[in-house]
Amino acid sequence: MGRVGLALPVGARPTSMHGEGGGSGWIVDGQLEVIERLRVAMNEHDLDAMVACFDDAYRSEQPAHPNRGFGGAAQVRQNWSALFTAIPEFRADLLRSAISGDEAWAEWRWIGTRTGGSRFEERGVSVFGVRGDRIVWARLYLEEVEEGGDDIDETVRRMAAGPSGAG
Repeated sequence: MGRVGLALPVGARPTSMHGEGGGSGWIVDGQLEVIERLRVAMNEHDLDAMVACFDDAYRSEQPAHPNRGFGGAAQVRQNWSALFTAIPEFRADLLRSAISGDEAWAEWRWIGTRTGGSRFEERGVSVFGVRGDRIVWARLYLEEVEEGGDDIDETVRRMAAGPSGAG
């Protein structure tokens, strides 16, 4: 698979990129640096370091799931405290990342085993708004990996038919 070029701003420096595909990544002072701190905190299950990545007035949206939106770093702490407890082997792989102005885009693979023994895996993209060294907003597009779901033909048929089942 080929790699896409990215024009990097002054101050960009190479760093080790973890996750699928390996290779080298780039950390850009500010936007992507906070994402790397977030990744490290998630993998170390360091709740304080993780919450420190977020502004107190942080706003979270999940456009595919509008009712899941919330605000505030306190809710980040509550959410991730529950996840770290329920998924003690949680790991976050940062597969790809990019910047655009004050935004950082990150493609994630989150994996682990729940305390009850079932597998946990989510993949997707987060778009972060970064101000200084903090995340001030995010739009999350992560979903649990579906093993054994419909193939593309069935998915397209279902999408075309709509909720009533008639096209």
